[in-house]
Formats: sequence, structure tokens, C-alpha cells
Amino acid sequence: MWVFLNDRFVRKEEAVVSVFDHGFLYGDGVYETLRSYGSRIFMRDQHLSRLRRSAEAIGLTLPIPDVQWPELLHEAMRRNDVGTDRTDAYLRITVSRGEGEIGLDPALCPRPTVVILTKALHAPSPDLLRNGVSLTVAQTRRNLPAALSPQIKSTNFLNNILAKRESIAAGTFDSLLLNWKDELTECTISNLFFIADGTVHTPALDCGILDGITRSIVMTLAEEEGLPVQDGAYHLTHLRQAEECFLTNTSMEVMPVSRVDTFQIGDGRPGPVTRRLQARFAANRTRFSEETP
Repeated sequence: MWVFLNDRFVRKEEAVVSVFDHGFLYGDGVYETLRSYGSRIFMRDQHLSRLRRSAEAIGLTLPIPDVQWPELLHEAMRRNDVGTDRTDAYLRITVSRGEGEIGLDPALCPRPTVVILTKALHAPSPDLLRNGVSLTVAQTRRNLPAALSPQIKSTNFLNNILAKRESIAAGTFDSLLLNWKDELTECTISNLFFIADGTVHTPALDCGILDGITRSIVMTLAEEEGLPVQDGAYHLTHLRQAEECFLTNTSMEVMPVSRVDTFQIGDGRPGPVTRRLQARFAANRTRFSEETP
């Protein structure tokens, strides 16, 4: 396995980061995960733009110019023999504050650390996509936006990890987090949608969620299908009355939800709107994927 580290590709065994790196010490860094369909990276430029916005939000300057990222990502796929007709690629970019003396002052770190990891993408089981998944409503609450903006895709993921531990203990696919006002937000790595009275609903950004890239695409596709789309503040009572529910993220696309805690969503099977959006998404993958540089 080849890993891009700072300024060159190295073998996995040589991809070593200092114990004094502030990403390790404090979770001080940002990241993005991407995928490819064959050699075409899905929403590449949008992911790179969000990486830049996250970095700017924490006062971190990306050490790689914008024009170099596409070639680096495709070179990472080529070196690891993924992003081909045989195997789609999973890519992760991590940029930490870098190595420095112990302390919280970002100025202690003169140079950020950059890592690009690439491997074969393991898509969700077809059974899950056909039958839906179950969720646990986490006791862990989503971070207060005023304390830590959800628009910063930070390497400090402890809030999500605590919620994930709850779903693992319950034996469910994932946890659904509520915010400080008991409103629906998102799952640990995906955005939430539900269908009620023919309208596609999703929690608004003000509820404290990440502005998911796949979330935005699904909202666009739903509108193109002639489906009303509404974002807002919702509670568990809205979800209990929903006819359908699904999750979205880059790797799993549109994932149906059949059960949340003890209550069943609709008739417990993926509904017609979810199926329509799954099909619409699959038909538009190329449209939202960037050409190989």
C-alpha cells in the first residue's frame, strides 16, 4: 500500500507521523473522505472546497495548492490499483496542525502534516440496501454548534465515536443523535431524511449538522423528481409518523432505514420514494463525478 505523506508517496510501513503531531495530541486537524466510480472521483472539487473551508475555519493553511490535489488523488489510486474498472476507490485526506512542542498554541507547529490514504471501497451489503437498517437514538447529544461548528470536518471525532459505541452496544447499524433541543440532527457519519405526506424532509443546518455533499445532491435529485423538499427542525415524533426514512453519505449513497429504537418506519421496508431516489442517484453518478485529470 502506498501512502502520500507530506510531499511524497511512501510505503505503508514508512508512513509514520510524530507523537508530537498536534493531530495526535489534540485532534487538531481536518479531513475529507471521497470515493470513486471507476477512475472518476465523486464530487471531487466539492470535497476539496469543503476541506479548504474546514482548514480556514481553524486557521490552518493547506500546504498543497488547489491545482495539485486532483493529480495527487489520482496518483494515489493508480499506485494502489484502485479506481479502476474492477475496483472503486475509497480516499481519505487528513491535514493536521503538524508536529510541534506540547501546548495548544497553533504557532507551535510550523508545518501541517498531510496524509492521503487510498484503498478499495467496500460498498454496503446489497441486503442492507434492499431491506433497510435499524438505528439507535443515542443518549450522546450532538455538539453545540456555538461550541464546535458542525461545518468543520474535524479529526476530533469523539462526539461521534461515543454515539457509535451506543449503536454497537445495541446491535444496530448506527446511532441517531439529537441536539440540545431534542431535535433530530444526523447519524455518526451520515445525514438523515424522512418522508411524510409526500414531502422529503431533512434536518436544517441550524440544527447542528454537517452540510453533507451527498445530502445536497439528494435534495437536488428529489426536486428534479418533482418531490417537495423541506428542511427544518424535527423531533422523534415526526420520525415515528414518517412513511419512509433513509440516510445519505458518500460511500453508501441512499441507505433505507426500517426501524429506529423500538418503532418501525412505515411498513418496515424501503418505500417507493426511497427506491426512486436510490435509482435516480445511481443513474446520475457520472454526472456528479469528475473526469480523470
